[in-house]
Amino acid sequence: MRKRLIVSAAGALSLFLAVPASASGFQPGADGLGDPYYPTLGNGGYRVSHYDVRLKYQPATDELEGTTTILATATQNLSRFNLDFALKVSEVRVNGRLAAFATSGDQELEITPARPLARGSQATVVVRYKDVPSTVEKYGGYTAWRRTPDGAVVAGEPVSAGWWFPSNDHPSDKATFDVSVLVPDGTQVVSNGVLAGTASRAGWTRYNWREDKPQATYLATLAIGKFDITRDTTASGLPVYNAYSKDLGANAGAARASVERTGELVDWLSGYFGEYPFSSVGGVVPNVRSGGGLETQTRVFYGPGLFARGSNTSVVVHELAHQWYGDSVSLSRWSDIWLNEGFAQYAQFLWSEHENEGTAQELADYIYALYPADDPFWSVKPGDPGEENQLSDAVYQRGAVAIQALRNTVGDETFFRILKGWPTERRYGNATIPEFQAYAEKVSGRKLGDLLNTWLFTPGKPATGPVPNTTTAAVPPAAGAGAAADRGDGRRPAEPKSLRKILDANAVHADRK
Repeated sequence: MRKRLIVSAAGALSLFLAVPASASGFQPGADGLGDPYYPTLGNGGYRVSHYDVRLKYQPATDELEGTTTILATATQNLSRFNLDFALKVSEVRVNGRLAAFATSGDQELEITPARPLARGSQATVVVRYKDVPSTVEKYGGYTAWRRTPDGAVVAGEPVSAGWWFPSNDHPSDKATFDVSVLVPDGTQVVSNGVLAGTASRAGWTRYNWREDKPQATYLATLAIGKFDITRDTTASGLPVYNAYSKDLGANAGAARASVERTGELVDWLSGYFGEYPFSSVGGVVPNVRSGGGLETQTRVFYGPGLFARGSNTSVVVHELAHQWYGDSVSLSRWSDIWLNEGFAQYAQFLWSEHENEGTAQELADYIYALYPADDPFWSVKPGDPGEENQLSDAVYQRGAVAIQALRNTVGDETFFRILKGWPTERRYGNATIPEFQAYAEKVSGRKLGDLLNTWLFTPGKPATGPVPNTTTAAVPPAAGAGAAADRGDGRRPAEPKSLRKILDANAVHADRK
């Protein structure tokens, strides 16, 4: 758990004044956190507790002007530190004093404060900037900022924050957010959390959004344009806020038929994963070319292409499941992506059971039989797929089949305790696959290393599929009844009715980066 040092204002001031700029023992913070896939993402030497992002945006020109205030705590004696940011910066202040700054690489904003920061001290960092985000391309031509006919939307994985606010851009450093955006009257703004208020003056309207639970930077989203807004509450009283671009064309009906079931689906998922971890839920469907989806915290981003073949509640289940597995409990390093995607796809298996469109066992049997042993599908290790395969089919499909194998091994009663207990115990934190294994072993009282190694870390098709354990307890009522598929003589079983909708989630997620 992150610890914050609380000191009086006088004590903090004396601490800063007591440290001369030339003090020895002060070093620059690392320009990356050393993630195995993205070593330059994030930065060392400090932890962020809060982002206050204030923006002014002109849809006609795509001009974005911003001031972001970052509250951070130094974790070492810092002479210099970095933020991740892609836009043009005009001024930086640290604890009220002008700071020197320079840029390097794709996203490094190097800041040298007027006075170095002592370990344990708190810092307020203010960055002013102005740019046209859609013209800014990094990482070989990539941009997370996408223009729409009436505005813009920003969403992307693993990077998107750099196109609208400076940050410590790695999921291991989560923080709370206030996002305030000024736009011309008639234009609307959608972001994470709860809409705290709006105010209009002289032809401009300011929208104030607040996410008061820890959030990874890549899960922060912003959609600006003209939307049809629906507001409701779930049966349990959770606020639901959905937004649809007014020009979705033929996809409009299917999008609404899917996303408007958010309240029902999040209450249903709570039966498996425990209490919903955030203060609101919903989605936004902007008019962009993308067919991708992203589990942006509390306000899921859905590309209209998701609904080009009709409604798809399965993909809504997938993105909502991430609110527990991926958003509340976030990965500590990108190599642990199975903790996000394997469980989100397994939630679709459970929804299939609920809808009587194929049991989880039937889906696992079919996927296991679908790919022959020499198919490249089996060469990807879901537990460490490599950056190039981070969003590959195997992470989703083999990853979900691995969870069915776990279910069969420990039995239904224990399995569903693990499924609910893990996001409850690790709420608002970060985790690794070894930590999940340790938790599952503690709950089940069984050693699971061989099982998880076979399904997650060993290239090649496992010798046997996720064979059902005939001694396991009955499926909980919420999961729906259904016998395991007859494995018979090894021939491919019948395709479950839900399979195409489930696999759609894989294809659209490949468009997220």
